[in-house]
Amino acid sequence: MTVKDVALRAGVSESTVSRIMRNKGPVADETRQRVMEAVQATGYVPNRIAGSLASLDSHLVGVIVPSLSNIVFPEVLQGVNAGLRGSDYQPVISITDYDINLEENIVRSLLSWKPAAILIAGFDHTPATHRMLSESDVRVVEMMDIDATPIDIAVGMSHRNAGYAAGQYLVERGYRQFGYAGHDWKADRRARLRYDGISDALRDAGLGIAAHAMFDGPSSVGAGREMTARLCSQPTKLDAIIYSNDDMAVGGVFHCLGAGIRMPDELAVFGFNGLDIGRELPQALSTIRSNRFLIGKISVEKAFESPERPPEKCVIDTGFEVFKGETA
Repeated sequence: MTVKDVALRAGVSESTVSRIMRNKGPVADETRQRVMEAVQATGYVPNRIAGSLASLDSHLVGVIVPSLSNIVFPEVLQGVNAGLRGSDYQPVISITDYDINLEENIVRSLLSWKPAAILIAGFDHTPATHRMLSESDVRVVEMMDIDATPIDIAVGMSHRNAGYAAGQYLVERGYRQFGYAGHDWKADRRARLRYDGISDALRDAGLGIAAHAMFDGPSSVGAGREMTARLCSQPTKLDAIIYSNDDMAVGGVFHCLGAGIRMPDELAVFGFNGLDIGRELPQALSTIRSNRFLIGKISVEKAFESPERPPEKCVIDTGFEVFKGETA
């Protein structure tokens, strides 16, 4: 797609499209909106490496992750860095804060610099983002998840299978009254997939989740502690709480320690991710370990295996493991 295509669709001049994309000069709000709608509809990406520079290779690798406040994604970035070590390529890291509209703007900006590859977390994109990535000529790696069909390459684990493994493990340990403490599913699709897997495992055992406590916001230790207190104050007597991730589960452990609740005898606590902090608690956290460093490293390696996309999609399962710990 070119500036001319966008201009024709929006009913404006090419220079107007150019000014809006470069954010140069005054433009009426209605005109700007019309042009941006045309940009989204066509999947247009501006080319900032113009003229004689357009033929040069960019040594940039776009890396788009939702957060750096959780150690999960810094570990992925460590893997990316390890995969790029010794090469001429440099990662350009962008944070979306789980906002798919912001992700769309970031993708458009990165593609305009003609990166060698784009590594992006997950499968949840706006239609315009999906179109831009699909129609670009760069390798695209969707990291962390393999529970959907990728644009090009997917590297990660099945979160639904991980949730099922967690539920199955706890049922085998003899727990029957389950609570769930989670965070915002709208922003974190992978947490919802794990919940669905947990529910499937419990349903197969003739059980279910008796009580829920959902924090309206991102996961944190404080949110986990608050949601655990809420679950423990309910009439239903729980013998196990499953958490959306280790951040939340660590908060659950802190609540139990402060309230004098013995783990796992009085209440089992189970997380997800296998973070270092969980292993360093007075009682090692029972959880699912994911291979985050490996996800980052393999993502880079696969992105540079071939400069062109093969016709078939590539899906790489980096796996997970149940860590028994001492809390469940």
